[in-house]
Amino acid sequence: MHANDPLDVTRRSLIAGGVATAAVVSTPLGAQAASAPAQRAPAATLPVSLKINGKTRKIDVDPRTTLLDALREHLDLTGTKKGCDHGQCGACTVIVEGRRINSCLTLAVMHDGDSVTTIEGLGQPGNLHPMQAAFVTHDGYQCGYCTPGQICSAVATLGEIKDGIPSHVTADLAAGIAPTEDEIRERMSGNICRCAAYSNIVTAIRDVAGERA
Repeated sequence: MHANDPLDVTRRSLIAGGVATAAVVSTPLGAQAASAPAQRAPAATLPVSLKINGKTRKIDVDPRTTLLDALREHLDLTGTKKGCDHGQCGACTVIVEGRRINSCLTLAVMHDGDSVTTIEGLGQPGNLHPMQAAFVTHDGYQCGYCTPGQICSAVATLGEIKDGIPSHVTADLAAGIAPTEDEIRERMSGNICRCAAYSNIVTAIRDVAGERA
């Protein structure tokens, strides 16, 4: 081909033309994508009614909100602690419909209408629940972080044992059914105390169990 032939296209001119075309086409889109902030649709909320420590509380929560976060973040009941957030330490234990649960493993919307008891609902300074008083008497805590969950679990544990005693059993016989140390340790095994105050915790629970019997 002649040098002035319009069809005479060199590799260099072809590559240069391709790069220029790509730059012209891609630059506005790339700039627009970089400058546009990521937008996410707001999560829908659902109304939830909970009977907390004897009082009905109504809140609107993201359906993904755990009962633990609903208590702490929406209802300002910070006595219930967030420990592992995986249901392994028991620090978040509360009593729902008479049964203890790990509040970090359940959603608030699943308990609409349920009765929930937290550490704040068991007793107050000057009017302690017997289990709270026993923990104080027997030094059932050190740092105290796990203590609300330990106490809620202990109260529910004695409730579980009491429910297991047939109604025809007399008080005298029931005294002989008070939980042993091994039974208490087994029933409380889901509550971890990193300070290792276990022996004092067991003593406090046995003290209250004997009083109830």
